[in-house]
Amino acid sequence: MALILGIETSCDETSAAVVADGWDVRSNVVRSQVDLHARYGGVVPEIAARAHIECIEPVVSEALRAADVEFADLSAIAIADGPGLVGSLLIGMTAAKTISLVHGLPLVPVDHIEAHATSAALGSADAPWPAIALVVSGGHTSLYAVRGFLEIELLGQTFDDAAGEAFDKVAALLELGFPGGPAVDRLAREGNPQAIDFPRTWINEPHDNFSFSGLKTAVLYRAFGTGNKYRTAPLDERTRADIAASFQAACVDTLVAKTVRAATERGVSTVVVGGGVAANAGLRAGLTEACEARGLALHLTPMKYCTDNAAMIAGLGYHRWRAGQVAALDAEPRSGLRRPARPKKGRQA
Repeated sequence: MALILGIETSCDETSAAVVADGWDVRSNVVRSQVDLHARYGGVVPEIAARAHIECIEPVVSEALRAADVEFADLSAIAIADGPGLVGSLLIGMTAAKTISLVHGLPLVPVDHIEAHATSAALGSADAPWPAIALVVSGGHTSLYAVRGFLEIELLGQTFDDAAGEAFDKVAALLELGFPGGPAVDRLAREGNPQAIDFPRTWINEPHDNFSFSGLKTAVLYRAFGTGNKYRTAPLDERTRADIAASFQAACVDTLVAKTVRAATERGVSTVVVGGGVAANAGLRAGLTEACEARGLALHLTPMKYCTDNAAMIAGLGYHRWRAGQVAALDAEPRSGLRRPARPKKGRQA
């Protein structure tokens, strides 16, 4: 048995976890910063980094204690090295490097988004590969072909706003507070998803990329009116609910259509979903219905592993460690994403 300590600090959650053999989660401690950022309506990088400094040591200690292990029991330490906020990533990487040096543990860098793509495998010794993985969160919306833990191919991703970012911005327009995703999801249940015909950008295009900036702008115009900076009168509750429901339907339709098409075109019979927006009730229902209609197996990441967490880092880190994919102590974090080729201009739905 191999025990891996994972550390995740890519954005605004400080997390540490101990995972055995890549799937058996012995502990998963997550310290959220939502209350710190709520007043600003989004994550403030400097505040996030400072909070990680305060939380990282007690979070790691709690993860070890909850798993009933010590550093001497570990085989390696896995660290999210990007993409993310550089200041936040630096805190986690510095902690991981220190533990690696002091305790003689191999340091295993793990891509944060690839960890989301494989997080559906946590809690089960039976991995669902090969699969098409949809990763949808506040910072990322990506499609991957996952043939195995070491064979993860990026198929496409957003070229502007991530789906989760669009949810947060729509929540701000509707004055629902932060974080916006859960608030929009709740309000959408009270509205009519067919009330407003919002755009489904690139839904019929033959590539695997996404774009949500046009949808966000359409919501802005619907809420404020074209060319208006401020509303002249508050939206009534029915209108707010219909906007939320129609926006969510447009977003979900695009995510579901492109994910299912990626699977069917490549002859893959399994779809997995990870990332914070994977907790959205509308998305889960839409994917369930679409996969059932096409005979695809759907593996939804357990809710507790949808948002950023270290268990997914440790889980994928185990396989990286076994393959000898370790890093030196001069490894640096990376903030950017790998980008697929920009799609050619064509018809947009």
